[in-house]
Order: sequence, then C-alpha cells, then structure tokens
Amino acid sequence: MNRRIRLATRAIIVQDARLLLVNAWPGGVSDLWCAPGGGVEPGASLPDNLIREVAEETGLQVAPGPLALVNEFHDPQSSLHQVDLYFRCRIVGGSLDPAHRDPEGVVTERRYFSAAELGTIRLKPDSLPAIAFDAWGATARYDPLEEIVR
Repeated sequence: MNRRIRLATRAIIVQDARLLLVNAWPGGVSDLWCAPGGGVEPGASLPDNLIREVAEETGLQVAPGPLALVNEFHDPQSSLHQVDLYFRCRIVGGSLDPAHRDPEGVVTERRYFSAAELGTIRLKPDSLPAIAFDAWGATARYDPLEEIVR
C-alpha cells in the first residue's frame, strides 16, 4: 500500500460575519461541508495553488493571507493521508454565481454560513468555526490526525 501524504491548501473566507464553505462530494453524495481548496500541484507555490483552487471551486479571486490551521486526516482502509493548510483569505474579485461550475466536477454547492448556522451542519475540521471567527492572531493551530468522515 502506497502511504504518500497528499498536501492541500484551503481558504478561510469570512465575509459579513459568514464563513464560505463548499460541499466537495461529486453529485452531492454527502452533506459534509468544508473550506474551498484542494490538492497542491508541484512547481507552484502554496498561495498560487490556493488561488487556483478557490477560483475553480467558487469563481472567486482571493488574496491569501497568513496560515491559520494545519489539519491532517487519514482513511485507515485506504492509503489516503492528507495534510490541509488553511490560509486566511480575502476576496479581491468575483462573486458567487449559481451558474459557476467546478471544472473538475467535485464541488456541487457553495454557500456562506453564519456562526450559528455552522452548528446545524456537518463540517470538517471541527475546529474550523472557532478558527474562522476567533481572532487568535498570527498563531497557526494544529489539529491532530483524525479518521476521514464521509
């Protein structure tokens, strides 16, 4: 079994006291929400990868800011082990358009959630709401390894 670690970047985008999340399961197979982003392509910087992924999944242009969270998860029944790097981002162009389609067909929905609404949905990682809405300053946080949730 190949146990390479997959690296991904994700965006923490808070606008008008609401956090932007995407449902990243093709065909809406799961009701699990997460921050927009995805796999890092070699030869491009982490910020450049994040800018590309957010544009693909949401149609938004962002300016990545400081690292806020390192989260890792794995699937004990497969070789998946992923490390997600979450960066605070601000929108510098575009708007959410229901007609936008993720070219990879992974993201099926994108939506802003208030802090109260986050308590009514399934999302990962569990620490994301606290990090998104709490001013912990420049200190990045780490979430220990957890099993994947579908």
